[in-house]
Amino acid sequence: MGSVQKQVMDQTTDGASGRTLPQAWHLITSEYPPQHGGVSDYTQAVAAGLAGQGDEVHVWCPALATAGPVETGVTVHRQFAGFSPLDLQLVGRQLDGFPAPRRILVQWVPHGYGYHSMNVPFCWWLWNRARVHGDQIELMVHEPYLSFRLGSVRQSGAATVHRLMASILLRAAHRVWISIPGWEPLLRPYALGRKLPFQWLPIPSNVPIAAGANEVQMVRHRYAKDGQVLIGHFGTFGALITELLEPILSALVRQPADQVVLLIGQRSQQFRDELLRKDDRMAGFLQATGRLTSQELSHHLSACDLLIQPYPDGASTRRTSLMAGLSHGKPIVTTKGHLTEPFWSRTDAAVLVPAGNAPAFVECVTRLREDAVQRKTMGSAARKLYRERFDICHTISVLRRPQMAEAPESAF
Repeated sequence: MGSVQKQVMDQTTDGASGRTLPQAWHLITSEYPPQHGGVSDYTQAVAAGLAGQGDEVHVWCPALATAGPVETGVTVHRQFAGFSPLDLQLVGRQLDGFPAPRRILVQWVPHGYGYHSMNVPFCWWLWNRARVHGDQIELMVHEPYLSFRLGSVRQSGAATVHRLMASILLRAAHRVWISIPGWEPLLRPYALGRKLPFQWLPIPSNVPIAAGANEVQMVRHRYAKDGQVLIGHFGTFGALITELLEPILSALVRQPADQVVLLIGQRSQQFRDELLRKDDRMAGFLQATGRLTSQELSHHLSACDLLIQPYPDGASTRRTSLMAGLSHGKPIVTTKGHLTEPFWSRTDAAVLVPAGNAPAFVECVTRLREDAVQRKTMGSAARKLYRERFDICHTISVLRRPQMAEAPESAF
């Protein structure tokens, strides 16, 4: 074992037992409960998981007018009014009050830190934390940067700045965690030759499974008659998803089948209203929940017989709506795209069709709708896959594991 490896092991494990010792963490995030959002839910789950292992956990997040939840073992510092230079100076002074070197885990989404998604000073601040203060900066990349859009000067300008930001962050980073393997080839060129460790860290479900068999049955009775197949879609109903979803629903409503589709989540009612204006046959066929609490989401997912989850870039482990379906043991019809990891084609937990191929998607839904045995088999496979690979306990175990790779070369 090399000297650097041994030093890391000595600092993070009990030499006698090999047990991972308690660690101190500083999580920087652009959103945190009671704010809504996938990054918010993810950061809270990670913070709670680390604290549950006895680690000291500090979360640095936006200031809010309303108080957030009290969490055992997690200290929440709501110090960022807008991630301004003044905010960064204030937080920097407070961080300096903790023992060095500080392990700082940054939840990276370029649009999350203000300044029209172009907060270059925030990235320089992180670089300075590593260069001057000796902090260990780790990035959790949920999304790397915007793509260039032909004909859109504004987005192309932002995309250029995002790549500059990525380059600064990768000069500051000690390690990079990525929500899908597809982010590494996009980011690696901006490391500018540094031998920087990248590691896949899938995003778990952000909908904890809630007990309540009676509540689940009440949901079924509310939306589906006895014998009807309840087909669900869970998401936030952004334009890129609804463009795929609309032709699928338009084809399904024309089928003489005993079925109901339930749209679950924020903006679901608005999307249903849009479809009703185009086709009045949707009235009895299509239902919507609107925004739900975490517990209500779990009950509604559990009530569904199968889920339809199309994504323009394909199923991947950054899609928390997909992870929620897996964790609840639901058979899923989804799409394959350029960001889809290879393992999806080898699992029985989901059926994949090429993104944008609505007829093939509808054919798979029809076949699965009529086969209750296959739905049960897929549901069991989904639950097993999630439990063995994607549960939050795996995330916490990987983060706390002593890093055996040689430390990356100096960024400075």
